[in-house]
Parts: sequence; C-alpha cells; structure tokens
Amino acid sequence: MTRVNFNTAKFLVSAPSLKQCPPEQGAEVAFAGRSNAGKSSALNSLTRNSKLARTSKSPGCTQLINFFTLQSTPDYRIVDLPGYGYAKVSQAMKERWQEHLTEYLDARQCLKGLVLVMDVRNPMQDLDKMLLKRALDSQRPLHMILTKSDKISRGAAQNTLFQLRQGLKKSGLDDLVTAQTFSSVTGDGVDELAKKLASWLSGE
Repeated sequence: MTRVNFNTAKFLVSAPSLKQCPPEQGAEVAFAGRSNAGKSSALNSLTRNSKLARTSKSPGCTQLINFFTLQSTPDYRIVDLPGYGYAKVSQAMKERWQEHLTEYLDARQCLKGLVLVMDVRNPMQDLDKMLLKRALDSQRPLHMILTKSDKISRGAAQNTLFQLRQGLKKSGLDDLVTAQTFSSVTGDGVDELAKKLASWLSGE
C-alpha cells in the first residue's frame, strides 16, 4: 500500500458550498458527524496536529467545508464537513448545512470515501442513519469511527463495536461499511484509521 503521511496536512481553503470547492482533481476523503462527536479531535489526532481542525467546548464551529492538503502528496486532501444536529443552531442554518452536505456527497467526483464520526456512547442516531443512507445512495465507501472510547471500559467499547458490525451484517452492508473504535486521548485506532484512508486515497 502507498504510504500517506497525514502529518503533512495543511489548511487549503474553506468553501461555503460545492461551487467554491477546489477543482476536481486528485483524491480526497471526508469526515462527517454530529457536532459533538469529536470530529475535529479525530482529524487532529490523525494528522498529529492539535491545531489543524478547530476544536471547541461549544459544538457547531465547523460551518464551512474545510479542505486540507497533504504537502507530501499534494493531490491528496482531507475534508472536514460541517457538523450536523447541533440544537443551538437555527433551523435555517441546519437546513443550509444539510443541503451543502448532500450536494457535496452527490456531486464531488474526487471523493473516495466518507468517515462517519460517532460518539461510542451514543452511536447511530437518526441523523447518522440519514448520512449512512446518503453515502450508500451516492455509492461512497463509508468507514465509521466510534470516538471517545476512553470514556468507557474497553469491554463496553468493543461490545458496542460488535453490535454495530452485527447490525451492518444483518442489513447486508458489512461489505460496504467498516467500523472501528477510536480515541483522540489514548490514540486508540489512529493507525487503523490512517491505513483505511491511505487505501482509499491511493486506490489500493
């Protein structure tokens, strides 16, 4: 497998909609999830850069489609999609974010896969299921990361992962969707995630 150095990630541009996204060239992988699921922390752990993606005690900070380029492989990008489901954001803003998210997933040809970020203590909420369906409808590979695995026992985290995988298997989705546990605090799952994204970006 082609080695991808995620540590070289640098901010490229923010886009309010698909029209302002960088040109359709190279390959990119995108992160999506509820506003309090730990998406920014996951990106920072993957790239080993605590300041790459903005983190805040107030969810809902990512309101644009943020692109990061890998300087070691300029044609590869990581995309931070707007967080969804934050209660204190207006309904109009929620609908606008959802519209941009849907447009991006449907039309972005260089998107090679989607990472769905979910809190291990509360996975597969209604909006998560909607995003899963949207990704499958657009024929995008999807990888689920169950974040904050350090917040519960290892046994409990592994049981949640097992139940999730069993649900995917019963639905016939286990060949299309993969899942793992993850913690930005302990580093659990960082290498596994990096390998998954590298395989998507390199097409291997």
